[in-house]
Amino acid sequence: MNFSQRQPEWHTIPSVALSHIFDYLNPQDRRSAAGVCFSWRHAFFQKRYFRNFRFQLDVGCDDQLAFFHRSMANLARELIVVFDFQNAFHIQKMRHLLYKVARCDNIQKLRFQTHNVGLVAIGNMQSEHLLAIEQCFVEPLTLILSRKRQPCQLLDLGAIEALSYYGHDFLNAMGKPQELLQLTLASIKYDPSHYPILSLDSTLLQKCAALQVLSLDYDTLSDELLHTIQVLPLRKLLIAVHGLDSKEYPDVSETAWSNFSDHFSSIELVLTLVYAYEAIALLQHRVLRRNMPITHVRLLFCEKMNAEALDWMSLHYKETLRSIHYVDAPYKYSNRMNQTRHASLRQDPFVMMAWRCKRLEEIVVHGYLMDPHNLVGIARLLGRQLKRLEVSMIDWSGAPLLKPYDEEISTILGQQWQPISLDKMPPSLYYDNKLRDQFVYEMLRQDLSQ
Repeated sequence: MNFSQRQPEWHTIPSVALSHIFDYLNPQDRRSAAGVCFSWRHAFFQKRYFRNFRFQLDVGCDDQLAFFHRSMANLARELIVVFDFQNAFHIQKMRHLLYKVARCDNIQKLRFQTHNVGLVAIGNMQSEHLLAIEQCFVEPLTLILSRKRQPCQLLDLGAIEALSYYGHDFLNAMGKPQELLQLTLASIKYDPSHYPILSLDSTLLQKCAALQVLSLDYDTLSDELLHTIQVLPLRKLLIAVHGLDSKEYPDVSETAWSNFSDHFSSIELVLTLVYAYEAIALLQHRVLRRNMPITHVRLLFCEKMNAEALDWMSLHYKETLRSIHYVDAPYKYSNRMNQTRHASLRQDPFVMMAWRCKRLEEIVVHGYLMDPHNLVGIARLLGRQLKRLEVSMIDWSGAPLLKPYDEEISTILGQQWQPISLDKMPPSLYYDNKLRDQFVYEMLRQDLSQ
Protein backbone atom coordinates (compact mmCIF):
# COMPACT_ATOMS: atom_id res chain seq x y z
CA MET A 1 0.00 0.00 0.00
CA ASN A 2 1.21 3.51 -0.83
CA PHE A 3 2.18 5.44 2.31
CA SER A 4 -0.08 8.32 1.29
CA GLN A 5 -3.07 5.95 1.23
CA ARG A 6 -2.53 4.49 4.71
CA GLN A 7 -5.04 5.36 7.40
CA PRO A 8 -3.51 7.38 10.26
CA GLU A 9 -2.91 5.23 13.31
CA TRP A 10 -4.28 7.63 15.89
CA HIS A 11 -4.09 5.09 18.68
CA THR A 12 -0.28 5.07 18.44
CA ILE A 13 0.09 8.63 19.70
CA PRO A 14 2.01 8.45 23.01
CA SER A 15 -0.18 9.05 26.04
CA VAL A 16 2.03 11.91 27.24
CA ALA A 17 1.64 13.74 23.94
CA LEU A 18 -2.09 12.98 23.90
CA SER A 19 -2.52 14.44 27.36
CA HIS A 20 -0.83 17.66 26.24
CA ILE A 21 -3.18 17.85 23.25
CA PHE A 22 -6.22 17.29 25.45
CA ASP A 23 -5.08 20.10 27.74
CA TYR A 24 -5.56 22.58 24.90
CA LEU A 25 -9.13 21.46 24.14
CA ASN A 26 -12.28 22.82 25.72
CA PRO A 27 -14.48 20.31 27.61
CA GLN A 28 -16.87 19.73 24.71
CA ASP A 29 -14.09 19.10 22.16
CA ARG A 30 -12.30 16.89 24.67
CA ARG A 31 -15.40 14.71 25.02
CA SER A 32 -15.70 14.46 21.24
CA ALA A 33 -12.05 13.51 20.86
CA ALA A 34 -12.49 10.74 23.44
CA GLY A 35 -14.67 8.89 20.94
CA VAL A 36 -11.85 8.39 18.42
CA CYS A 37 -10.49 5.15 19.88
CA PHE A 38 -9.85 3.26 23.10
CA SER A 39 -6.50 4.88 23.88
CA TRP A 40 -7.93 8.38 23.43
CA ARG A 41 -10.89 7.49 25.63
CA HIS A 42 -8.49 6.12 28.26
CA ALA A 43 -6.54 9.40 28.22
CA PHE A 44 -9.78 11.32 28.68
CA PHE A 45 -10.74 9.74 31.99
CA GLN A 46 -8.38 11.68 34.25
CA LYS A 47 -9.33 13.53 37.41
CA ARG A 48 -8.04 16.86 36.17
CA TYR A 49 -10.69 16.83 33.42
CA PHE A 50 -13.50 16.08 35.87
CA ARG A 51 -13.13 18.70 38.57
CA ASN A 52 -16.51 19.45 40.20
CA PHE A 53 -18.09 16.92 37.84
CA ARG A 54 -21.72 15.92 38.42
CA PHE A 55 -22.83 12.46 37.30
CA GLN A 56 -26.47 11.39 37.15
CA LEU A 57 -26.98 7.67 37.46
CA ASP A 58 -30.17 5.73 36.75
CA VAL A 59 -30.02 2.54 38.82
CA GLY A 60 -32.49 0.90 36.45
CA CYS A 61 -30.00 1.15 33.56
CA ASP A 62 -27.48 -1.66 33.94
CA ASP A 63 -25.12 -0.27 31.28
CA GLN A 64 -24.99 3.09 33.01
CA LEU A 65 -24.45 1.43 36.37
CA ALA A 66 -21.57 -0.64 34.98
CA PHE A 67 -20.05 2.47 33.38
CA PHE A 68 -20.14 4.26 36.72
CA HIS A 69 -18.41 1.40 38.54
CA ARG A 70 -15.82 1.06 35.77
CA SER A 71 -15.00 4.66 34.87
CA MET A 72 -16.79 7.36 36.88
CA ALA A 73 -16.72 6.22 40.49
CA ASN A 74 -13.28 7.72 41.08
CA LEU A 75 -13.88 10.86 39.02
CA ALA A 76 -17.27 12.36 39.92
CA ARG A 77 -17.51 14.84 42.76
CA GLU A 78 -21.30 14.92 42.85
CA LEU A 79 -23.52 11.89 42.30
CA ILE A 80 -27.25 12.03 41.57
CA VAL A 81 -28.86 8.61 41.95
CA VAL A 82 -32.23 8.04 40.29
CA PHE A 83 -34.10 4.95 41.44
CA ASP A 84 -37.54 3.51 42.14
CA PHE A 85 -38.09 3.20 45.88
CA GLN A 86 -40.83 0.62 45.25
CA ASN A 87 -38.55 -1.65 43.21
CA ALA A 88 -36.83 -4.35 45.28
CA PHE A 89 -34.17 -4.86 42.61
CA HIS A 90 -33.31 -1.16 42.69
CA ILE A 91 -33.03 -1.24 46.47
CA GLN A 92 -30.54 -4.13 46.34
CA LYS A 93 -28.51 -2.33 43.68
CA MET A 94 -28.46 0.76 45.88
CA ARG A 95 -26.74 -1.17 48.66
CA HIS A 96 -23.89 -2.22 46.39
CA LEU A 97 -23.69 1.25 44.87
CA LEU A 98 -23.58 3.13 48.17
CA TYR A 99 -20.85 0.89 49.58
CA LYS A 100 -18.89 1.66 46.42
CA VAL A 101 -19.45 5.40 46.98
CA ALA A 102 -18.27 5.02 50.58
CA ARG A 103 -14.88 3.91 49.22
CA CYS A 104 -14.64 6.86 46.80
CA ASP A 105 -13.32 9.89 48.63
CA ASN A 106 -13.82 12.08 45.57
CA ILE A 107 -17.64 11.93 45.85
CA GLN A 108 -18.55 14.67 48.33
CA LYS A 109 -22.09 15.44 47.19
CA LEU A 110 -24.86 12.86 47.10
CA ARG A 111 -28.44 13.34 45.91
CA PHE A 112 -31.26 10.81 45.71
CA GLN A 113 -34.12 11.13 43.25
CA THR A 114 -37.26 9.02 43.27
CA HIS A 115 -40.82 9.61 42.13
CA ASN A 116 -42.93 7.75 44.67
CA VAL A 117 -43.39 7.66 48.42
CA GLY A 118 -43.04 3.89 48.83
CA LEU A 119 -45.43 1.02 49.38
CA VAL A 120 -46.14 1.56 53.06
CA ALA A 121 -45.80 4.29 55.69
CA ILE A 122 -42.61 4.21 57.74
CA GLY A 123 -44.68 3.89 60.92
CA ASN A 124 -46.38 0.72 59.63
CA MET A 125 -43.32 -1.03 58.27
CA GLN A 126 -42.57 -4.55 59.37
CA SER A 127 -39.25 -5.22 61.06
CA GLU A 128 -37.86 -6.93 57.95
CA HIS A 129 -38.61 -3.85 55.84
CA LEU A 130 -36.88 -1.57 58.34
CA LEU A 131 -33.93 -3.94 58.41
CA ALA A 132 -33.68 -3.82 54.61
CA ILE A 133 -33.66 -0.01 54.66
CA GLU A 134 -30.98 0.02 57.32
CA GLN A 135 -28.81 -2.48 55.45
CA CYS A 136 -29.25 -0.97 51.98
CA PHE A 137 -29.22 2.73 52.89
CA VAL A 138 -28.51 3.68 56.48
CA GLU A 139 -25.37 1.59 57.03
CA PRO A 140 -23.53 2.60 53.82
CA LEU A 141 -24.67 6.23 54.19
CA THR A 142 -23.24 6.24 57.69
CA LEU A 143 -19.89 5.15 56.26
CA ILE A 144 -20.02 7.92 53.65
CA LEU A 145 -20.86 10.58 56.21
CA SER A 146 -18.24 9.44 58.71
CA ARG A 147 -15.37 10.19 56.31
CA LYS A 148 -12.96 12.84 57.57
CA ARG A 149 -10.81 12.93 54.45
CA GLN A 150 -12.82 14.61 51.68
CA PRO A 151 -15.94 14.80 53.89
CA CYS A 152 -19.52 14.99 52.68
CA GLN A 153 -20.59 18.49 51.60
CA LEU A 154 -24.12 17.79 50.39
CA LEU A 155 -26.69 15.20 51.43
CA ASP A 156 -30.07 15.21 49.71
CA LEU A 157 -32.24 12.30 50.84
CA GLY A 158 -34.68 12.98 48.01
CA ALA A 159 -37.65 13.73 50.31
CA ILE A 160 -37.92 9.98 51.00
CA GLU A 161 -39.79 9.58 54.28
CA ALA A 162 -38.17 6.26 55.18
CA LEU A 163 -34.69 7.84 54.93
CA SER A 164 -35.51 11.21 56.51
CA TYR A 165 -36.68 9.25 59.54
CA TYR A 166 -32.98 8.48 60.20
CA GLY A 167 -31.92 12.14 59.97
CA HIS A 168 -30.64 12.20 63.56
CA ASP A 169 -28.47 9.14 62.91
CA PHE A 170 -27.00 10.67 59.77
CA LEU A 171 -26.12 13.92 61.50
CA ASN A 172 -24.64 12.05 64.43
CA ALA A 173 -22.45 9.97 62.09
CA MET A 174 -20.82 12.93 60.32
CA GLY A 175 -17.04 12.91 60.60
CA LYS A 176 -16.70 16.60 59.73
CA PRO A 177 -20.11 18.28 60.07
CA GLN A 178 -18.45 21.67 59.70
CA GLU A 179 -17.90 20.91 55.99
CA LEU A 180 -21.59 20.25 55.20
CA LEU A 181 -23.12 22.88 52.88
CA GLN A 182 -26.58 21.46 52.16
CA LEU A 183 -28.82 19.05 54.05
CA THR A 184 -32.26 17.90 52.88
CA LEU A 185 -34.38 16.26 55.56
CA ALA A 186 -37.87 17.37 54.46
CA SER A 187 -39.97 14.53 53.12
CA ILE A 188 -43.21 13.58 51.39
CA LYS A 189 -45.40 11.47 53.65
CA TYR A 190 -47.09 8.25 52.62
CA ASP A 191 -49.96 9.16 54.97
CA PRO A 192 -49.92 12.94 55.62
CA SER A 193 -52.33 12.62 58.55
CA HIS A 194 -50.47 9.89 60.44
CA TYR A 195 -46.68 9.52 60.53
CA PRO A 196 -43.80 9.31 63.03
CA ILE A 197 -42.08 12.61 63.77
CA LEU A 198 -38.32 12.94 63.48
CA SER A 199 -36.71 13.79 66.80
CA LEU A 200 -33.70 15.94 65.99
CA ASP A 201 -31.05 17.11 68.43
CA SER A 202 -30.56 20.77 67.52
CA THR A 203 -26.96 20.73 68.79
CA LEU A 204 -26.08 18.38 65.92
CA LEU A 205 -27.17 21.06 63.45
CA GLN A 206 -25.14 23.61 65.39
CA LYS A 207 -21.98 21.70 64.47
CA CYS A 208 -22.71 22.21 60.75
CA ALA A 209 -20.92 25.54 60.80
CA ALA A 210 -20.90 26.02 57.01
CA LEU A 211 -24.50 24.93 56.31
CA GLN A 212 -26.17 27.18 53.73
CA VAL A 213 -29.26 25.24 52.57
CA LEU A 214 -31.51 23.24 54.90
CA SER A 215 -34.89 21.59 54.45
CA LEU A 216 -36.98 20.23 57.33
CA ASP A 217 -40.48 19.00 58.03
CA TYR A 218 -42.50 21.50 60.03
CA ASP A 219 -42.95 18.95 62.84
CA THR A 220 -39.19 19.05 63.45
CA LEU A 221 -39.18 22.80 64.11
CA SER A 222 -39.15 24.21 67.61
CA ASP A 223 -38.20 27.45 69.32
CA GLU A 224 -34.95 25.84 70.43
CA LEU A 225 -34.05 24.64 66.94
CA LEU A 226 -34.75 28.06 65.38
CA HIS A 227 -32.54 29.66 68.01
CA THR A 228 -29.77 27.10 67.51
CA ILE A 229 -29.49 27.43 63.73
CA GLN A 230 -28.99 31.18 63.98
CA VAL A 231 -25.27 30.46 64.31
CA LEU A 232 -25.29 28.99 60.78
CA PRO A 233 -24.70 30.94 57.55
CA LEU A 234 -28.07 29.86 56.11
CA ARG A 235 -29.24 31.42 52.87
CA LYS A 236 -32.23 29.10 52.30
CA LEU A 237 -34.60 27.22 54.58
CA LEU A 238 -37.36 25.02 53.16
CA ILE A 239 -40.16 23.90 55.47
CA ALA A 240 -42.57 21.14 54.44
CA VAL A 241 -45.95 21.01 56.20
CA HIS A 242 -48.06 17.82 56.25
CA GLY A 243 -50.29 17.22 59.27
CA LEU A 244 -50.93 19.15 62.49
CA ASP A 245 -52.74 16.62 64.61
CA SER A 246 -49.97 16.10 67.16
CA LYS A 247 -50.45 17.80 70.52
CA GLU A 248 -47.09 16.69 71.89
CA TYR A 249 -45.10 19.27 69.95
CA PRO A 250 -45.97 22.93 70.53
CA ASP A 251 -46.16 25.31 67.57
CA VAL A 252 -43.23 27.63 66.97
CA SER A 253 -43.76 30.92 68.78
CA GLU A 254 -43.95 34.42 67.38
CA THR A 255 -40.92 35.42 69.45
CA ALA A 256 -38.77 32.64 67.97
CA TRP A 257 -39.63 33.71 64.43
CA SER A 258 -39.02 37.35 65.30
CA ASN A 259 -35.49 36.58 66.52
CA PHE A 260 -34.90 34.36 63.48
CA SER A 261 -36.06 37.10 61.10
CA ASP A 262 -33.88 39.74 62.78
CA HIS A 263 -30.85 37.50 62.40
CA PHE A 264 -31.50 36.33 58.80
CA SER A 265 -32.51 39.52 57.07
CA SER A 266 -32.04 38.18 53.53
CA ILE A 267 -32.78 34.46 53.85
CA GLU A 268 -35.01 32.60 51.39
CA LEU A 269 -37.76 30.89 53.39
CA VAL A 270 -39.85 28.44 51.36
CA LEU A 271 -43.07 27.20 52.96
CA THR A 272 -44.48 24.12 51.21
CA LEU A 273 -47.74 22.39 52.11
CA VAL A 274 -47.86 18.89 50.59
CA TYR A 275 -51.15 16.94 50.70
CA ALA A 276 -51.85 18.92 53.88
CA TYR A 277 -55.60 18.27 53.91
CA GLU A 278 -56.05 19.26 57.56
CA ALA A 279 -53.20 21.74 57.95
CA ILE A 280 -54.41 23.98 55.11
CA ALA A 281 -57.55 24.87 57.10
CA LEU A 282 -55.46 25.84 60.15
CA LEU A 283 -52.64 27.47 58.26
CA GLN A 284 -53.01 31.03 59.58
CA HIS A 285 -53.71 29.79 63.12
CA ARG A 286 -51.14 27.03 63.64
CA VAL A 287 -48.29 27.60 61.18
CA LEU A 288 -48.08 31.18 59.96
CA ARG A 289 -46.52 33.82 62.19
CA ARG A 290 -46.27 37.54 61.50
CA ASN A 291 -42.50 37.56 61.76
CA MET A 292 -41.80 34.60 59.47
CA PRO A 293 -39.68 36.03 56.61
CA ILE A 294 -41.50 33.90 54.00
CA THR A 295 -40.33 34.46 50.42
CA HIS A 296 -41.98 31.54 48.60
CA VAL A 297 -45.25 29.69 49.26
CA ARG A 298 -46.23 26.34 47.71
CA LEU A 299 -49.72 24.92 48.34
CA LEU A 300 -49.68 21.54 46.62
CA PHE A 301 -52.73 19.26 46.36
CA CYS A 302 -54.29 20.28 49.67
CA GLU A 303 -57.85 19.96 48.27
CA LYS A 304 -58.94 23.29 49.74
CA MET A 305 -58.55 26.96 48.96
CA ASN A 306 -57.99 28.84 52.24
CA ALA A 307 -58.56 32.37 50.98
CA GLU A 308 -58.32 33.80 54.49
CA ALA A 309 -54.81 32.39 54.89
CA LEU A 310 -53.73 33.87 51.55
CA ASP A 311 -55.17 37.24 52.56
CA TRP A 312 -53.34 36.95 55.90
CA MET A 313 -50.07 36.30 54.07
CA SER A 314 -50.52 39.29 51.79
CA LEU A 315 -50.96 41.51 54.87
CA HIS A 316 -47.96 40.26 56.84
CA TYR A 317 -45.46 39.19 54.16
CA LYS A 318 -45.81 42.16 51.82
CA GLU A 319 -42.12 43.02 52.21
CA THR A 320 -40.76 39.51 51.63
CA LEU A 321 -43.12 37.39 49.50
CA ARG A 322 -41.76 36.77 46.01
CA SER A 323 -43.73 33.80 44.67
CA ILE A 324 -46.93 31.86 45.30
CA HIS A 325 -47.91 28.49 43.79
CA TYR A 326 -51.41 27.13 44.33
CA VAL A 327 -51.70 23.73 42.63
CA ASP A 328 -54.59 21.30 42.85
CA ALA A 329 -56.35 18.86 40.55
CA PRO A 330 -58.97 20.65 38.39
CA TYR A 331 -61.34 17.68 38.43
CA LYS A 332 -61.88 17.94 42.19
CA TYR A 333 -63.95 21.09 41.85
CA SER A 334 -66.74 21.66 39.39
CA ASN A 335 -67.13 25.12 37.86
CA ARG A 336 -70.25 25.66 39.91
CA MET A 337 -68.42 25.01 43.16
CA ASN A 338 -65.61 27.33 42.17
CA GLN A 339 -68.02 30.06 41.14
CA THR A 340 -69.88 29.81 44.43
CA ARG A 341 -66.67 30.03 46.42
CA HIS A 342 -65.33 32.78 44.18
CA ALA A 343 -68.51 34.87 44.56
CA SER A 344 -68.42 34.57 48.36
CA LEU A 345 -65.04 36.32 48.58
CA ARG A 346 -64.94 40.10 48.88
CA GLN A 347 -61.85 40.18 46.69
CA ASP A 348 -59.74 37.58 44.97
CA PRO A 349 -56.82 36.73 47.32
CA PHE A 350 -54.31 36.74 44.46
CA VAL A 351 -55.35 40.28 43.50
CA MET A 352 -54.77 41.36 47.09
CA MET A 353 -51.33 39.75 46.99
CA ALA A 354 -50.48 41.61 43.79
CA TRP A 355 -51.63 44.87 45.40
CA ARG A 356 -49.85 44.48 48.73
CA CYS A 357 -46.73 42.42 48.08
CA LYS A 358 -44.07 44.72 46.67
CA ARG A 359 -41.61 42.01 45.61
CA LEU A 360 -44.01 39.47 44.10
CA GLU A 361 -42.58 38.07 40.85
CA GLU A 362 -44.35 34.76 40.30
CA ILE A 363 -47.97 33.61 40.55
CA VAL A 364 -48.93 30.06 39.53
CA VAL A 365 -52.54 28.94 40.01
CA HIS A 366 -54.03 25.59 38.94
CA GLY A 367 -57.24 24.10 40.28
CA TYR A 368 -58.83 27.45 41.19
CA LEU A 369 -61.20 29.39 38.95
CA MET A 370 -59.85 32.85 38.08
CA ASP A 371 -61.80 35.83 36.78
CA PRO A 372 -60.19 37.36 33.64
CA HIS A 373 -60.74 40.87 35.00
CA ASN A 374 -58.73 39.92 38.08
CA LEU A 375 -55.92 38.59 35.88
CA VAL A 376 -55.72 41.94 34.12
CA GLY A 377 -55.77 43.64 37.52
CA ILE A 378 -52.87 41.48 38.74
CA ALA A 379 -50.89 42.34 35.60
CA ARG A 380 -51.56 46.06 36.02
CA LEU A 381 -50.61 46.06 39.70
CA LEU A 382 -47.28 44.27 39.20
CA GLY A 383 -46.38 45.16 35.61
CA ARG A 384 -43.13 43.82 34.26
CA GLN A 385 -41.98 42.96 37.75
CA LEU A 386 -44.19 39.88 37.36
CA LYS A 387 -41.93 37.38 35.61
CA ARG A 388 -44.39 34.49 35.57
CA LEU A 389 -48.20 34.43 35.58
CA GLU A 390 -49.48 30.91 34.98
CA VAL A 391 -53.16 29.95 35.25
CA SER A 392 -55.35 27.29 33.69
CA MET A 393 -58.95 27.68 34.93
CA ILE A 394 -60.69 30.93 33.93
CA ASP A 395 -64.35 31.89 34.26
CA TRP A 396 -65.25 33.36 30.86
CA SER A 397 -68.98 33.66 31.60
CA GLY A 398 -68.75 37.41 32.11
CA ALA A 399 -66.10 38.03 29.44
CA PRO A 400 -66.57 35.80 26.40
CA LEU A 401 -63.84 37.39 24.31
CA LEU A 402 -60.49 35.82 25.15
CA LYS A 403 -58.18 37.67 22.77
CA PRO A 404 -58.40 41.23 24.21
CA TYR A 405 -57.44 39.97 27.68
CA ASP A 406 -54.49 37.99 26.34
CA GLU A 407 -53.27 40.97 24.37
CA GLU A 408 -53.60 43.43 27.24
CA ILE A 409 -51.83 41.15 29.72
CA SER A 410 -49.07 40.46 27.16
CA THR A 411 -48.56 44.19 26.64
CA ILE A 412 -48.45 44.93 30.37
CA LEU A 413 -46.05 42.10 31.20
CA GLY A 414 -43.83 42.71 28.18
CA GLN A 415 -44.00 39.07 27.12
CA GLN A 416 -46.34 36.80 25.22
CA TRP A 417 -49.02 35.53 27.59
CA GLN A 418 -51.98 33.16 27.44
CA PRO A 419 -53.61 30.77 29.90
CA ILE A 420 -52.68 27.10 29.81
CA SER A 421 -55.44 25.04 28.24
CA LEU A 422 -56.60 22.03 30.26
CA ASP A 423 -55.57 19.61 27.50
CA LYS A 424 -51.98 20.86 27.83
CA MET A 425 -51.82 20.58 31.59
CA PRO A 426 -49.30 18.11 33.06
CA PRO A 427 -50.91 14.69 33.62
CA SER A 428 -49.80 14.92 37.25
CA LEU A 429 -52.50 17.52 37.89
CA TYR A 430 -55.27 15.08 37.11
CA TYR A 431 -55.99 11.56 38.35
CA ASP A 432 -52.64 9.79 38.52
CA ASN A 433 -51.32 9.81 42.11
CA LYS A 434 -47.89 8.52 41.05
CA LEU A 435 -47.44 11.36 38.58
CA ARG A 436 -48.67 13.77 41.24
CA ASP A 437 -45.95 12.55 43.58
CA GLN A 438 -43.46 13.10 40.78
CA PHE A 439 -44.69 16.68 40.36
CA VAL A 440 -44.23 17.35 44.09
CA TYR A 441 -40.75 15.81 44.13
CA GLU A 442 -39.72 17.95 41.17
CA MET A 443 -41.06 21.08 42.87
CA LEU A 444 -39.08 20.38 46.03
CA ARG A 445 -35.92 19.75 44.03
CA GLN A 446 -36.45 22.93 42.04
CA ASP A 447 -36.88 25.06 45.15
CA LEU A 448 -33.72 23.63 46.68
CA SER A 449 -31.61 24.14 43.56
CA GLN A 450 -32.58 27.72 42.72
